[in-house]
Amino acid sequence: MILNPNILALFISSLLISLMTIYAACYGVTILRRWDISSGSELQLVLERRTYLISTIVSYFLAFQLVSLFLFIQTADSICHLFVGAMCAVGTLTAHHFGYPTLLLKLVTFIMAGLWLILNRADNQGYDYPLIRAKYLLLLIMAPFILAETVLQNIYFLGLKPDIITSCCGSLFSQGSRGIASEILAMPSIPAKILFYSSVLATFTAGARFFWNGKGGYLFAGLSGIAFITSIISMISFIALYFYEMPSHHCPFCILQKEYGYIGYPLYGSLFLGAVTGLGTGVLQAYRKKESLKLIIPVMQRKLCAISVISFLFFTVIVTWRIFFNSFKLEGY
Repeated sequence: MILNPNILALFISSLLISLMTIYAACYGVTILRRWDISSGSELQLVLERRTYLISTIVSYFLAFQLVSLFLFIQTADSICHLFVGAMCAVGTLTAHHFGYPTLLLKLVTFIMAGLWLILNRADNQGYDYPLIRAKYLLLLIMAPFILAETVLQNIYFLGLKPDIITSCCGSLFSQGSRGIASEILAMPSIPAKILFYSSVLATFTAGARFFWNGKGGYLFAGLSGIAFITSIISMISFIALYFYEMPSHHCPFCILQKEYGYIGYPLYGSLFLGAVTGLGTGVLQAYRKKESLKLIIPVMQRKLCAISVISFLFFTVIVTWRIFFNSFKLEGY
């Protein structure tokens, strides 16, 4: 095992988050089976007293769950120099077969945790706990993912050895590589740009429509998810090239390093914020008719919609500025 303060922080935090999530999920089973706001039974009174405390504690833990994604990536990037052949987080993640599965699970739990925090925020504003079953059901679904992430992450870090020879990002993100990365890299620049700008334009349009007249919440949420996916694909396909100013350097992780001003963190941060708030707008759409939330949810949705659109706009502006005001130009596409 490699001794590192960030790794220790991830160990402790993941263990605490898993334990709290499992406890809250077990409590959620009782909520789903026995909750009855109209009842004055002793059990109902106990559930009402406990649920606010548990939800508050869980919200803090899940907020750190969001941060842990970026801490994990930053940690993988910061220790890459310990492995022969590694130049960025790609090499560190490749050094153990649980590296990328852990990252994938962290991406999934990031989105789920963000959606839970949105549901919890709405539920806390209703006088009769209108979304309590929905948020505890989501917590039950999320618990196995968080537990699996904790197990895989700890096995991953425990299995890292400084003498491991690993691969650099150039070998993974090249057209000669195998897998989905090679398929993305094979996409010509112009179609990739059309796909990217079309997805964000559709998202902006749907967002503006929803913000002004409250229509198309599910459409906007779906387009936000599509814009997120196409933006990640575009980052690998052509966006990264304009930051590296190299026609063959497609790595989505090197952009997080000091040499590029750590610009990757605000770029990826804006993408994840845009995706979670956009999807959250759609999740709340299903509860607009709840009596205690009729006046609350539309306001929350407009705020979430605005944050999502601004986040995607921030990403698009930075990328577009780099493409057009850069001496580097892609040729032959």
